[in-house]
Amino acid sequence: MGLHLTTELPRISAQALTGQAPIVVLAPHPDDESLGCGALLAHAFDTHGAHVICMTDGGGSHPGSVDWPAGRLAAMRWQELSHAIVRLGGMPTDMTWLGHPDGWLGTRDPDRIVADIVAVCRARGARHLFAPAPEDHHEDHRTTARIAQQVVRALPDLTLFSYPVWSRFDDPHFLDRVADRQPVALDSAAWRVRKGLAIAAHRTQRGLVVEDDPQGFSLPPAMIDAFTTQPEIFWKAA
Repeated sequence: MGLHLTTELPRISAQALTGQAPIVVLAPHPDDESLGCGALLAHAFDTHGAHVICMTDGGGSHPGSVDWPAGRLAAMRWQELSHAIVRLGGMPTDMTWLGHPDGWLGTRDPDRIVADIVAVCRARGARHLFAPAPEDHHEDHRTTARIAQQVVRALPDLTLFSYPVWSRFDDPHFLDRVADRQPVALDSAAWRVRKGLAIAAHRTQRGLVVEDDPQGFSLPPAMIDAFTTQPEIFWKAA
């Protein structure tokens, strides 16, 4: 596994991606926003503003832990996301925590979730919405992508962009699969330090907090390094 190089992709500016207006980023779990959109968020916080909507509570990453049951872990992941947003240049108030159970987003009321996101987009004056790529294999990512499609149907003036996380890292044919979507790359160099600090804020996902669940989730170091140093990828969703 390894992050796909983007040397052959057309470059896009951060200004073009934001539309020079506030943006809204949908994160299926706390850490997806930093991995997939950290540089873009750093630029947006410096300019027209941004808001992160976290879809789930992230409490399912270490199901075998006794010391960190789902509720306690979710509270820690809320704190981590708040710290990550601050490190990217935002404020804790630049986050909406929907708090749906990790891994069970597909069982929630989609109409209610759509309404919640529509309300945030309207309140923030967002023109561009960013959601995980439907190619990501995690079902919470796919569900978030489907919900985002419903949001832009309710707000026709809102443009939807996809950003890949897991599909970019673990699918060796990723670039071929999305070639027809005309993906573009955002050079993250100007915001690399802040993005790295934001990713580092998610300590539970780096194996630094939960000690009694050796089978629990931990971001591969190669994935952290690659997402920190490589350009971010986006494309306009159909």
